[in-house]
Amino acid sequence: MEENKRILLYAVSIITGIFFLVWGLLEARSVLAPLITAIILALVILPMAIWMEKLLNRGGASLISTFTLFVISLGFAVLLSYQIKIFVDSWPEIKETMEPKIAQWETFVTDNTFLKESDLPTIGSLSSLGGESDEGTPLISIFGRGTGYLGTFLLTFIYVFFMLNYRHRFRTFLLRLFPDEKNDEVNQIVQESVNVVQQYLVGKLILIGLLAITYSVGLGITGVSNFILVSIMAALFTLIPYLGNIIGFVLALVFGYLTSGEIGVLIGVVITFTVAQFFESYVLQPYVVGQKVDVHPFFVILAVIVGNALWGIIGMILAIPVMGIITIVFLHVPALEPFGYLFSDKKADS
Repeated sequence: MEENKRILLYAVSIITGIFFLVWGLLEARSVLAPLITAIILALVILPMAIWMEKLLNRGGASLISTFTLFVISLGFAVLLSYQIKIFVDSWPEIKETMEPKIAQWETFVTDNTFLKESDLPTIGSLSSLGGESDEGTPLISIFGRGTGYLGTFLLTFIYVFFMLNYRHRFRTFLLRLFPDEKNDEVNQIVQESVNVVQQYLVGKLILIGLLAITYSVGLGITGVSNFILVSIMAALFTLIPYLGNIIGFVLALVFGYLTSGEIGVLIGVVITFTVAQFFESYVLQPYVVGQKVDVHPFFVILAVIVGNALWGIIGMILAIPVMGIITIVFLHVPALEPFGYLFSDKKADS
């Protein structure tokens, strides 16, 4: 009886702990998301900051490294905004091109399935995607939302600067949390965590560059408008695990097939992304990124799903490096080592 009570108490404690953890992560999203993003970005730019400290003091090196990262991120944001503007401006042309094709599709579906015409969405229902907005749109709300995003964006890079400039203080803090005899193990955990994030994200950036070149060649031959910009954006979206490839493919369809309406362009886009995905999966991923994050594929997918449920797209991007760090920590803590083994991609001892 006592054993059953103990098991029940443990089960209730675990369920309660998970509930409050999830609730806390949801409620603290506005604080934790930019902070964790800053930690990951600081680890990526850390080699540059260390190199620059040979020429400048730590404050100057941290400032220049942070500014470099800010300019790169701002460039990505400008590219994305420009792509959205092109899509909005092209919407009337896309709508005009696709209306007869959608009418044919509706006729085929209603003639060969149990669906009625009233059950199907029409292209007219998508007119809100165009450049016109509702007259009642609260401009103050839009301005406030944009200001909030900008504030979070800038705050992230302020965090990055402090992470770089005071990194030794944070490291000393971690060491002081544990007895002196644990210092070597703590240093090892920190170093492995830094390495796994740097190797994964730097490998991802190289992969993005190679994919952008591959997409540019294929989409350029296919005849997709603005193919260079579309290729860069499609490659950048691969930072979002699994979903990013789909977004990139849809983006190419929008500026290729939906704009021109030509079947040849559709076939070219499909072939380009099929070849690129094969190239990524069997050549780029193994040799450029490799097994940088020692996490089992099942838990990679689970982490991405949970990250999306908690924090949306930013949660999906952060999910894999954060899961890699958690796995490293668990493997070095005796009480949590079984969970570390479960999460990792290590082979079972025979």
